[in-house]
Amino acid sequence: MLVLNNTNAQPLMFLLMGIPGLRAAQVWISIPFCLLYVIALSGNSLILFVVLYEQSFHEPMYYFLSMLSATDLSLSLCTLSTTLAVFWFETQEINLNACIAQMFFLHAFTLMESGVLLAMAFDRFVAICNPLRYTTILTNARIAHIGVSMLIRNVAVMLPVVLLVKRLSFCGSMVLSHSYCYHVDLIQLSCTDNRINSILGLFALFSTTGFDCPCILLSYVLIIRSVLNIASSEGQQKAFNTCISHISAVAIFYIPLITLSLVHRYGHSAPPFVHTIMANAFLLIPPMVNPIIYSVKTKQIRKVIVKILTQKHLQI
Repeated sequence: MLVLNNTNAQPLMFLLMGIPGLRAAQVWISIPFCLLYVIALSGNSLILFVVLYEQSFHEPMYYFLSMLSATDLSLSLCTLSTTLAVFWFETQEINLNACIAQMFFLHAFTLMESGVLLAMAFDRFVAICNPLRYTTILTNARIAHIGVSMLIRNVAVMLPVVLLVKRLSFCGSMVLSHSYCYHVDLIQLSCTDNRINSILGLFALFSTTGFDCPCILLSYVLIIRSVLNIASSEGQQKAFNTCISHISAVAIFYIPLITLSLVHRYGHSAPPFVHTIMANAFLLIPPMVNPIIYSVKTKQIRKVIVKILTQKHLQI
């Protein structure tokens, strides 16, 4: 059996996959995929522009929202080229170095989104439970420190994970399950012992999202306890309404992420298209839905968007 590793003269090449069993229809299937990418890219770009454009949005809540939009935008761009290349041009080959680079950015931005959601939960906790100290706790400098800390954490956690992929040897099938490089998917093709890679991958997941998710839940326990102490039902409803967008963002991020991880590790008997659907749902749904949620649920953002569109219409 031929064994390939990074010492071979020829670079290792892997094959990316579209939707198993539907190759003939991939061009048509690519149309909704392309539409989802367009919505995700345009929606998050619009949120970033609105926060930059409107001076009244230069405050903690919207700074964190712009971090979320920037992360979603980057996450979409990570896989855009390979996904559309597979669906439109049937360009399936990708070399190991390019695969590792894509894998690093894909997982790093995924972990970044988890960290941003935690920061947004902290923002809501301070705004509701300690409103008088809101501006003194969440200063611009502290928000910048939070963003930089999340970035450093994600790079530090992901670098060993992706660098250790270089030590693996590959033989037999070189076909990946998705239209992009996913860590668990790649190491399963190795014909050498990948236990260290698997353990490091799990450590990266549990030390980031595994830490962030319980902290988000804890923050909402404290928020609910604080809201229930508000005497008027109108005040309670108003406090809860400020959290609806963030709760929705948390749900649409964590549910596909946890499901995809479980399907990859324990769903070996599941049909291939289940893996493909979950993988693309995990990548496309949060970046596409988040701008819609915040635009619909946040009246201030809606007003500014309408204001911008009205000004452009009058200029035309």
